[in-house]
Order: sequence, then structure tokens, then C-alpha cells
Amino acid sequence: MMKKGIVFIMIATLSFAIMNTLAKVLSDFHPMQVVFFRAMGSAVFIVPFMLYHRISFVGNNPKFLLLRGFLGVTSLATFFIVIQRIPLGSAISIRYLGPLFGAALAYHFLKEKINKMQILSFAIAFSGVIVLKGFDVRIDNLSLVLIIISAFLVGGIFVLLRYLGNREHFLTIINYFMIMAIGFSLFFISNFRMPEISEWMAVIGIGVTGLIGQIFMTKAFQLEEASVLAPFKYMELIYALIIGLYWFDERYTALAFLGILLIIAGMMMNLYFKEKAI
Repeated sequence: MMKKGIVFIMIATLSFAIMNTLAKVLSDFHPMQVVFFRAMGSAVFIVPFMLYHRISFVGNNPKFLLLRGFLGVTSLATFFIVIQRIPLGSAISIRYLGPLFGAALAYHFLKEKINKMQILSFAIAFSGVIVLKGFDVRIDNLSLVLIIISAFLVGGIFVLLRYLGNREHFLTIINYFMIMAIGFSLFFISNFRMPEISEWMAVIGIGVTGLIGQIFMTKAFQLEEASVLAPFKYMELIYALIIGLYWFDERYTALAFLGILLIIAGMMMNLYFKEKAI
């Protein structure tokens, strides 16, 4: 029988894949309004739950919580901009560089070790980005820069989550991101528009699926080690490639697909050699 943690990670990755698809469906909206939909749809569930269970909204490390929230909002906003411009699978593939940036930042800020084979894995993953960009003409330079920025910020988030993990309730961390996302998005309210009837399902769905993904991802990592769950995290990319093909008719050349495989291979190597070194 499949372990509960693996079932949870599969549910989480499917939820995130659907969330990303809905964000692309909402491409007619300003990216920051999509961020607003994403945050508000989750906040309406999280805030009452925190009030009922008396979970702290301020937390014990407000400066780091604010920084995590800012990085999360910026990373999500740049990601939503990019998936409105390039294929879903390409955007998610390149954003998977986040853990590599996280390892480099953890080496600098948390003094975590990086071995030579991890450095090789970084090179392989980045070569995959170069191949993907070179053979997928749909990826323009601005989109590439923005998605790499998004991935770098994800790396920063990983480092902050590692620092805050045992110091804060996970809902306090999530809530900072949600509230800051709502606040920042309102600066662009002049670009907002009221959704049409046919769009409301996607508007509601993006918040609900994002929340489901976060909850099940958190539960999965509470039940199983990261090394067990990591391979299943890449199901999000498989879902994205399938959805992109059948929903958006996004197709890849053999060489562009090779770039995606190189990125995944580099990420898996990094995980393997990091775990082996421990």
C-alpha cells in the first residue's frame, strides 16, 4: 500500500498543476489580479481557522516572516507573468532551478556544505535551461529573465523556511504571504476588472487549489523525509506537460524536451548527492 506521505505529495502536485493551469486560463487579467485571486481564495479559509484556533498572526520573527512574504509575492507575480507568455511546462521546468539557488544561498547564509557532485548537478541543470531556451523559440529573453528571478526567489524562500520551520506555525508563515500578496496586488487595482460569469470558476479554483496544494505539501513533508518525496514533486511537471498539450496545444521539439530532461536530471542529482553526503 502506498505511504500516506506519497499520496499527499501526489495530491499536492496535482493541485499546484491545476492552479498553474487556471493562472494561464486567466491570462486576460493583469498578473497582479491573478495574484490577488490566488491569495484571497486561500485567505478566506486560513484567517477564520487561525482565529478559531488562536494561532498567532504576528509570529515570533516578524522581520523574517515579512521577508518570506515579500519573496513569495514577488516570485509568484513573476511566475504568473511568465506563464501568460510562454508554455506552462517550460516555465515550471526553469522554475525548478529554485532548489539549486536555495542550496547556494544556504551555503552562504546557513553555512550548509555543497560537494563537488552537487556543483556538477547545478551545471547540468543550467545547461538544460540553455538548451531549452535555444530550441524553444516561444521563450523570449524577458520571460527567461523573469522566470530565473522567480526561481532565485524560490531558493531564498527555501532558506527562510528552513530557518523559520521550527520557530513559527506553518499557517502563520502562509498567512504572511497571503496578506502581503493581497496588499501588494491592490496597488494595481486600477488594472483590475470584474470577472465574467464564465471566469468565476477559474477565479475561485485558483485560490482553492493553491490552498489544497499548500496543506497537502506541508502534511507530506511532516510524514516523510524530503528524499522520499522529492521524486514525486516532479509529477507537477508531468501534469503540466500533459495539460499544456491537451488544453493549450503546447508541443515541444525533441531538443527542447531534452532541455527539460537535463533540468530534471540536474535536480535529481543534486538531491541524491546531497543526501549521500549527509
